[in-house]
Amino acid sequence: MDVQEIKQRYGIIGNSPLLNRAINIANQVAPTDISVLITGESGSGKEVFSHIIHQMSPRKHGPFIAVNCGAIPEGTIDSELFGHEKGAYTGAVGERKGYFETVNGGTIFLDEIAEMPLGTQARLLRVLESGQYIRVGSSKVEKTNVRVIAATNVDVYEAVRNGKFREDLYYRLNTVPLRIPPLRERKEDIYLLFRKFTSDFTDKYRTPPIQLDEEAQQVIINYSWPGNVRQLKNMAEQLAVLERDRIITAQTLLNYIPQEANGRNLPMRMDNQHKEDFSERDILYKVLFDMKRDMVELKKLVAEIIEHGGVSSNYANQKQTLNQLYRDIELPGGGQDPQFTLQQPVNNNGNDAYNITHEAEEVEESLSLIEKESDLIRKALKKHKGKRKLAANELGISERTLYRKIKELDL
Repeated sequence: MDVQEIKQRYGIIGNSPLLNRAINIANQVAPTDISVLITGESGSGKEVFSHIIHQMSPRKHGPFIAVNCGAIPEGTIDSELFGHEKGAYTGAVGERKGYFETVNGGTIFLDEIAEMPLGTQARLLRVLESGQYIRVGSSKVEKTNVRVIAATNVDVYEAVRNGKFREDLYYRLNTVPLRIPPLRERKEDIYLLFRKFTSDFTDKYRTPPIQLDEEAQQVIINYSWPGNVRQLKNMAEQLAVLERDRIITAQTLLNYIPQEANGRNLPMRMDNQHKEDFSERDILYKVLFDMKRDMVELKKLVAEIIEHGGVSSNYANQKQTLNQLYRDIELPGGGQDPQFTLQQPVNNNGNDAYNITHEAEEVEESLSLIEKESDLIRKALKKHKGKRKLAANELGISERTLYRKIKELDL
C-alpha cells in the first residue's frame, strides 16, 4: 500500500514531505514485530500512527489497546499493566489480569512513556526482551506475545541523561524511531486541514460554510500552533459554531488565538529557551532598578537632613530612619551594615546643620550578575517562606526556571 492509499484509508490530510516520510516509515515497519518509538509534540497525531502500524501488521486481527502512562497513578501502574494476585495489596479483593495478558497476540500502545516510573520501566524491559512478566504479589512467571508501540512528547534522551528514564529501555524501544512533524513544520498543510475541519463541523452542526479572507489565511499559516492539529481542529469547531459572519477576517481569527501569542509581529510563539532567557534578563533588570531606587531614596533623606535645621526634636528619629534605610540596601559580598552618626556643631553662621559620618568600612561593590541574581532569588524565597511557586511569580519566571536556578546557584 502506497502513501496516498494510506492517507485515504486513515483520513490523513497533507502533502508535506516530512509527513509523507513518517507515513512511509510506518508502512515499512508495520509488517515486522519490532518495537517503535513515536516522538512528536502533543496533538500532532501520534496515536493515529500507532493504529496505522497495528492495522497494517499481521496482528491486525488481534486486540489493540492504548494506555496513557501519565494518567495512571504510580502505585497502580504495575497492576494495570501486569495484573495482580488476590491480596497483593490493600483493596486487591481478587486477582486481575493486566493489559499485557489481555492483549496477548495483539498490540499495546504506551502513550507518554516518559512518565512511566523507573520500577515499571524495568518490568517493561523484561517483557520486551523475553516476553516474560510477573503479576504483582505473585512469584509465577507469565508469558505474553505483545507488540509494543511507545510514544512521547518529551525528549527521552534528555530524560535518560537526567536519570528519569532507563537508557537500556530507551535503546530497546527506539529500534525504529518515528518522528511526527509538528504543524508549524507543515505550513503547506495547515489551510487544507482547516478547510477539512470546518467542512466537517458545518455539516455536523448544519451551519453555513466558512471562508477565510487572504489575511486570515496568512494568520493561520504563520501561527506556530503549539497545540498542533488538535488546536487547529478546536479552533475550526469554535468558528463553525460561534461566528455569524461566515467570511472570517484576520482580526476575527486573532480573537481565537491565545492571548499570550496575541499582539506580536506575527502570531508566533517564542520557544521555551527564548522565554526563559527573557525572564532571566528581567531578574537582572529588577535587581538594578531596585538598587537604583534605594540609592535615590537614601540621597533624598540625606539632602533633607542637611537642608533642614533643628536637630533637637527629630535627631533620634532621623538617625534611626537613615540607618534603617541603609540596612535595606544589601551590600555585595555580605558586608556589615554601616551605622551613621549625626553631629550638630554649636553654630554655623547662625544656622544649625548636620554633619553626617558613617562608621562602616567601605566595601567595593561587586558587579557580578550571578551574585545579584542569587540575592534576589533568596529575597523572593524568604518573602514567600520557601514557596517556589509564589517566589517564581514574584520574580516573573516559571517555577521550572526558578528550580533550575536554585540548583545552578546552589542556594
